[in-house]
Amino acid sequence: MKNSNSANTPAIGLDVGTSRIVASAKHGDDFQFKSQLNAFVEVPWSKMTEASLKRESVPFVVHGDGGDKAIIVPGNESSRFADLLQVETRRPMNRGVLNPAEPENAVMLKQLVENLISDDRRSKLPIFYSVPAAPLGAEENLTYHDATINQIIRELDCEPTPINEGLAVVFSELEDTNYSGIGISFGGGLVNVCLSYLAVPVVSFSVAKAGDYIDSSAATITGELATRIRLAKEESFYINGHFSDKLHQVLNVYYDEMIRSVVNGLKEAFSNARSMPKIGRPIPMVLSGGSAMPKGFRDRFEKLLKESEFPIALSEIRMANNPLNSTAKGALVAALAEL
Repeated sequence: MKNSNSANTPAIGLDVGTSRIVASAKHGDDFQFKSQLNAFVEVPWSKMTEASLKRESVPFVVHGDGGDKAIIVPGNESSRFADLLQVETRRPMNRGVLNPAEPENAVMLKQLVENLISDDRRSKLPIFYSVPAAPLGAEENLTYHDATINQIIRELDCEPTPINEGLAVVFSELEDTNYSGIGISFGGGLVNVCLSYLAVPVVSFSVAKAGDYIDSSAATITGELATRIRLAKEESFYINGHFSDKLHQVLNVYYDEMIRSVVNGLKEAFSNARSMPKIGRPIPMVLSGGSAMPKGFRDRFEKLLKESEFPIALSEIRMANNPLNSTAKGALVAALAEL
C-alpha cells in the first residue's frame, strides 16, 4: 500500500483475520493492499540481535527490562523466526476472535494494525473492519472482540465501523448482481458465510472448522509444527492430488472435512424457506480467503455442494478475483459508499 500525497485514500478497509490482517486503500482508481501475518514470536534479547534486526529493517518491539528483556517480532517475519527456533508462533486471535489464552492479544493486534495503516493514517480516517458472524446454532457473544478492535482503531485516532466478513466478500465481488448472492470467506479461524439481497445481509453464520483446524489436526497426526504445516499447505498442496507423502494425504482428509462441514452448514441454514427472500432468479456464490486457495478447491466444493441438494438455485460458484484480499476490499467498498 503506497502512500500518495496527491491522492490520499478516503478510507481504509481492514480484514482482521485470525491468520492474517489485510488493509485495503484506494489511491486514485487503484485498490491497493498490504498484509501482515497475525502472529508474533518472542526472541531472546541481546544487543547484537537488536542491532542486526535494525540493520535488516525487521519490525520488532523490545519487551520487559533488565534480565527479563525479550524481543517481540510481529507479523510476517514471525513465521521465519518460529521455524528457526523450532517454536510455534503466538497468536493474538483464535477461532475468529481475540485469543483469551494470549495476554498480549490486544497490544500485538494494535501494533500490527498500526504498522499496516502507517502510510495512510491521519486524524478521523474512516476504517471499516471485518467482524465474524456467530457460529451456526450458537449465540456466541462477539461484543468484547468487536469493542476491543473498535477501541484499538480509536486509539490510533481513526473512525471505526464494523462490517460482517461474509458481507464484505459480497461487496467486493458482486457489484454486477447489485450485491445479491452468497459470499463465503474461508479464513484461518472461521469460515464466514453471508447471503445478501440487494446489499442487505439476510443470513449470516460461521463454521469453526477452518484453516487453523486443518493445520492443528494435521500437526497432531504428523508430529510437525502447525507453523510448518501452514507453510507446506501454502506452497505445494492441491485438493484431491495423489500424494506419496503422509503430510499431503492428511491435509487432503482434513480439507475434505472442512468443506463438508461448510456444505452441511449451508444446507441447514438455508433450508428454512420462511426466512429466505423470494429472489426469483439464481444467484452467484463466491469463495474467498486463504483456505480456499489450493488448486482444485472450487471444483471439490461444487461437487460436494451439488451432492447435498442445496435448496437455493445458483447461477455459478466461482473464486473471488483476489481471494486473499477480497474481505479487505469489500470493507473499503462499504466505507467509500458511506462517504
